[in-house]
Amino acid sequence: MRACLSGLTVFLLLISTTTPALTRPSQRLSLANQFLAPHNAARSALGLQPLLWDAKLARYAQWYANQRRFDCALQHSNGPYGENIFWGSGDGWTPSQAVMAWISERQWYNYWSNSCAGGQECGHYTQIVWSSTRRVGCAKVTCFGGRGDFMTCNYDPPGNYIGERPY
Repeated sequence: MRACLSGLTVFLLLISTTTPALTRPSQRLSLANQFLAPHNAARSALGLQPLLWDAKLARYAQWYANQRRFDCALQHSNGPYGENIFWGSGDGWTPSQAVMAWISERQWYNYWSNSCAGGQECGHYTQIVWSSTRRVGCAKVTCFGGRGDFMTCNYDPPGNYIGERPY
C-alpha cells in the first residue's frame, strides 16, 4: 500500500509541475485530462473504477464557475451533484494543482473511524474516492480584478453521505 501511495505522489507531482511548462497544444494535456488524471490516479491507488468525463457535468461546472468569476468566493452551488471547489490567489493555477489540494486531505481521513482528524477537512478527498461516483465534470475561471483562479468539479452520483464510508 505504501509503494502505491508513493507512486501516486510522484505521478501527481509530475502532472502538477510539468503541465504549465508544456507550450505546444499537441503536448499539453486537455483541460479535461488535467482534471481527470489526478482524480483517477487517486482512485486507482485504492483499486476503484476510474471516473469518466461528463460533458453535462462540465457544462454545469462552467456555468457555476462563471458566476464565481466576479468574486472568487468559496461558496458551493448547492446543486444536485457532489462538488469540490478550489480558489488560489494570483493566476496560473493548474487543474492538477487544485485536485492535488483536495487529494492531500487524505492525510486527515481515518477509514476505520470514517472521520476527519479534529479540526481538519477531508470531504474533498472522500468525494474523489467515493466508490459509487462514476462521472465528473470540472471548470476553471480566472476571477476579475486579480482575485485569483476558481475551479470546481461536480460528481455524479454524489458522495459524502453521513454514516457511509467512501470505499
